[in-house]
Amino acid sequence: VQLVESGGGLVQPGGSLRLSCTTSGSTISFEHMSWFREAPKKEREFVARVFSDGGITMYGEFAKGRFFISGDDPLNTINLQMNNLEPEDTAVYYCFAYEEGNTYWGQGIQVTVSS
Repeated sequence: VQLVESGGGLVQPGGSLRLSCTTSGSTISFEHMSWFREAPKKEREFVARVFSDGGITMYGEFAKGRFFISGDDPLNTINLQMNNLEPEDTAVYYCFAYEEGNTYWGQGIQVTVSS
């Protein structure tokens, strides 16, 4: 099973980006899928999560009201709509998936917010 992120890049402050994470190598439906991010010299932090059960979502405090996660049914593809981006959002964004005790990570994709 491989998770593949796409949609990153360079955006100006106040702009928007949409990240996607797709699954290859399996038709598995995950219990939940998430986005994490890691900025230079900082620890990896939680961004958002979507559960297959009812489509429940969770967000890190900094993401509330600006970022929106969505997932397909069955859950093996997720998107992250990021609005009103700030330079502090610059990081490598990672896709994460969980199913019956097994965890999977994508390779990560760079998001840079700069004028």
